[in-house]
Amino acid sequence: MQKNLNNLYLKSFIRCKRKAWLDYQGNKSKKIWSPHQSIEIINRYKTFYKLSDGDLYSGTKACKRGSTGVIGLKARSKVINNINAEIQPQLLKKVGGRSKWGEYKYIPVVYKLGHRTTKEHLFDLAFCSIVLESFQESNIEKGLVISNFSNQINIEKIDLNQRLRKKVLNTFLNLNEYLKRSIPDITEDRKKCTICSWQNFCDKEAKDNGYLTDIDGIGSKTALFLQKNGISNIKELSAAKKIDLGEKLFQFKEQKFEKASKFIKQSKAYLSGIPIRIFENKNLSYLLLNKDSGFFIFDIESNPDEKHDFLYGFLKVNNLFQNIEDDFYDPILNLKNNTKKSNREIIKKLFSKKYWPVLHYGETERIAILNLARQLDLDVKEIEILKSRFIDLHLIVRGSWILPIRNYSLKTVANWMGFKWKQKNVSGSKALYWWIQYKSTLNDLFLKKIIKYNRDDCLATLQIARWLIKKHEKIN
Repeated sequence: MQKNLNNLYLKSFIRCKRKAWLDYQGNKSKKIWSPHQSIEIINRYKTFYKLSDGDLYSGTKACKRGSTGVIGLKARSKVINNINAEIQPQLLKKVGGRSKWGEYKYIPVVYKLGHRTTKEHLFDLAFCSIVLESFQESNIEKGLVISNFSNQINIEKIDLNQRLRKKVLNTFLNLNEYLKRSIPDITEDRKKCTICSWQNFCDKEAKDNGYLTDIDGIGSKTALFLQKNGISNIKELSAAKKIDLGEKLFQFKEQKFEKASKFIKQSKAYLSGIPIRIFENKNLSYLLLNKDSGFFIFDIESNPDEKHDFLYGFLKVNNLFQNIEDDFYDPILNLKNNTKKSNREIIKKLFSKKYWPVLHYGETERIAILNLARQLDLDVKEIEILKSRFIDLHLIVRGSWILPIRNYSLKTVANWMGFKWKQKNVSGSKALYWWIQYKSTLNDLFLKKIIKYNRDDCLATLQIARWLIKKHEKIN
């Protein structure tokens, strides 16, 4: 029996044609659980509950009783060319008007995580409105896009005009045709894959076929440009000449030869599995100069939407190569956002060893600590001393080595260097999911999971520092 095409497939199709096809007829055992999607569902429900003043109920019965907000509704209709269509609106909001239920009607509402209203949001609203009009026997002129930042609900009204409706119906027809064909190619814009539940499935095929977007720094536009210039896969890129490729990469202007060299080396490393040394930078020199001193290794867990750093993890070691004991790790929880007590505890910890370098991976940790220092009114001299102690291993890795990997995230780099996280399939998104679960349940089990994950992040950062030092000593 053929499935009805719904607004969820339509949203997937707008994001990635392959995702829509896989959602519709792919092997569901190949999907992976996405913490990002779970976080969105939780935040979405909380926002909708608040928007509906608690009068939020499910299904057709909620529409009949006139609930302020309705979730979990399914409605079907033949919208164009006699094709069965179904909608599962995220939320219906009660407004003034007339419908088959009485002196009120419903309009569709979608939730967005980021600040940008996208084509997905607009088309979802338009498609839901087309089916909903028939279902409730009432016209719909507007839809709403809702976001929630710092516990403040933002509402954007969208005009569901005929031009938008025509566009969405044309896209729906394209979706119907694509789902009849064989599986589409992997999208060139691989950044979208990071939060997709089909990521692992597509990653394997991309690697087997040498997709250019698997090379760090090459996005969909650069990949398309290279293909137009006769380079269609990683193997062909690795065989290119720097001067010839640089001349073709004129869009990078004065950086064109530098980019050409980087792309060629990255592709060679990726194919061979062998890292390529490029040059030392001042950050590496600072690490090597202090390698026999004590160190803090530092990592933060955050909720970016609420601008809340809820855990500051410190690994305190007298020597980078000593065996790590449990008591070397000290997690400082910041359960209530920006409490002065936890802020002072963090700064006190850092100044307990005033001249120890602070190892971290990425700029987030450094920015967060300097903000805390300013909030506590540390004097300029103390802040400058603190600023000089930070060593960003991400900058060192990228400035010193080309590794045979797709990207230079902490997980990817440390995994390649042999580090294994104790909990399976963990990520910053999963830690955030656990944090949201903790806030809802106050179950300490979720805090323990977060702390265990953060400790491993600190150990992974340490592993990278050790690798950099060992490689330098071996070469020199």
